[in-house]
Amino acid sequence: MTVTDLVPYEDALATYDPVMGLEVHVELGTKTKMFCGCSTELGAEPNSQTCPTCLGMPGSLPVVNAIGVESAIKIGLALNCEIAEWCRFARKNYFYPDMPKNFQTSQYDEPIAFDGYLDVQLEDGETFRVQIERAHMEEDTGKSLHVGGATGRIHGASHSLLDYNRAGIPLIEIVTKPIEGAGARAPEVAKAYVAELRELIKALGVSEARMEQGQMRCDVNLSLRPNGTETFGTRSETKNVNSLRSVERAARYEIQRHAAVLNSGAKVVQETRHFHEEDGSTTAGRIKDNAEDYRYFPEPDLVPVAPARDWVEELRKGLPELPLVRRNRLREEWGVSEFDMQSILNAGAVDLIVATTEAGALSDQARKWWMGELARHSNETGVALDELAITPAQVARVTELVASGDLNDKLARQVIEGVLAGEGDPDVVVEKRGLKVVSDEGALGAAVDEAIAANADVADKIRGGKVAAAGALVGAVMKATRGQADAARVRELILEKLGVEG
Repeated sequence: MTVTDLVPYEDALATYDPVMGLEVHVELGTKTKMFCGCSTELGAEPNSQTCPTCLGMPGSLPVVNAIGVESAIKIGLALNCEIAEWCRFARKNYFYPDMPKNFQTSQYDEPIAFDGYLDVQLEDGETFRVQIERAHMEEDTGKSLHVGGATGRIHGASHSLLDYNRAGIPLIEIVTKPIEGAGARAPEVAKAYVAELRELIKALGVSEARMEQGQMRCDVNLSLRPNGTETFGTRSETKNVNSLRSVERAARYEIQRHAAVLNSGAKVVQETRHFHEEDGSTTAGRIKDNAEDYRYFPEPDLVPVAPARDWVEELRKGLPELPLVRRNRLREEWGVSEFDMQSILNAGAVDLIVATTEAGALSDQARKWWMGELARHSNETGVALDELAITPAQVARVTELVASGDLNDKLARQVIEGVLAGEGDPDVVVEKRGLKVVSDEGALGAAVDEAIAANADVADKIRGGKVAAAGALVGAVMKATRGQADAARVRELILEKLGVEG
C-alpha cells in the first residue's frame, strides 16, 4: 500500500473509532548495567563493555542494580501507580541475533508498578487522562549494524555486525491501557502523552530521555472499530518510533491505512510495522499473532524484589514537582498563554528560561532571547537549544547589559553571536568587538548635528510639525555609529536641536 492508497483522515474518522496502546521503553541513566557491573557509557568501542553475565555465558550469575529498582519505583510513583510489595523477574524467551542470552530478563505478570495514570495537556489546553497498565523492569538488547545496503536495514545488506555494549542496559517499559475516546485527536494524544512522559522522566533525573539517541522509544499499537461499537479491531504495532512528531505521524498514518484495508473488505493483519521518517509511512515487519508464546518462566538466578514500604514512602516524599503542575505554575508566574507555554515546551526551553531567571534575568527577557534569537540559531544549525554553546547565566548577563543601557538589542544579538562562536563570556565579547552603546553626549550630539546637516530637507519637515520624519535622522545616526547609539536618546537630541517637542 502506498501513501496515495490511504483513506483521507476525516473520512476514516467519520466511519471508524481509533483505539491506541502505547509502549514506551526508557533507558535508565545508571552507571552500570541492570544485572552486572559493565559500564553503560555511550560511544565506547564495540563489544568493549561486556562481561560473561551480560553475554549470557554459562555459570555467570546476575545481580540486580539497586539504582535501577529505585528508578523504577520513582517512575511508578510519578505515574500514580501502585508499587508491588513483591515482584520478580522472568525469562522472556525468543531469538534475536543481537540478544546474546537468547532470552530477555524482564517482568511478566508481576511488574514492579501497575494501575496508574498520567494526565496530559493538549495544545488547546484540554487535559486527557491516559491510564497506565504497568511499568516493569527489563534489560536492553545489543545492536545490529547492517552493512552494504542503501538504507541501513537488513534488506539489501551484504552482512551484519553485532555490538553487545548495549545488551543489559536497564530499561523501564511503560505500557498504557487501551486509549479510547480520543477520536480524531488520537495522534495528538499519542504525541502529548509521550512528550509529557519524557518531561516526567527528565524531571525525575532517572534518564536524559533523548529520543534521537534511542534513550526513549515508543511502540504505537493501533486498531480501528466501527463507530458505535465496543469490540476492539485487529491491531498493528509500529516499532521503535523515536521522535514526538513521528509518534503523531505514525498514529495518523495507521488510522488512514487501517481504514483503507477495512473499506476494501480485507482484514487487517496483526503485525509489527516499521516507520519511515522520510514520508511518514509504515511498512510491514513480521506477523505477530495472539498465539505468540515467549515461554515466560521465573528467572531462577534472581531473588524476588520486595521494596520496603517505608522506602517507597521515602521515595514518594522526595519526588520533584511534576512537569504539568510546574508548567501551570510557571505559566501563571510568567503571564503567558497556554499556546505560548506549549511553544516554549516544544522548543525545549522551559528549564533554560527558569535557569536564566534564576541567574538574574527578568522572565520576559529570558523568554525573548531563548525563544527568539537562540531558537532561530538552533533551527538554522540543527543543534538542540540546550546544546547551544551558551549558558543561561551568559544569557542573563546579556539581559543585564541591555537593561543597564550598555547594549541595545542589535548589539546584544552580536554579543550572543560572539558567545556562540566561542569568543568568551558576554563582557569579553563586548570588549573584543567594541560593542558598547555610545552614550557620550558630546559624541552623540556631533553625530546628530552631522545627520541634520546632511538631511536638511528632512530637518525642515520635522520643524514643520512632521515629527515622524525624525526616524530617518535616527537611522542616519545609528548608521554612523554602527548601531551603537541609544536610539531613544538620539531621537530626543534631534528634537531638542530642531526645537520641536516630542
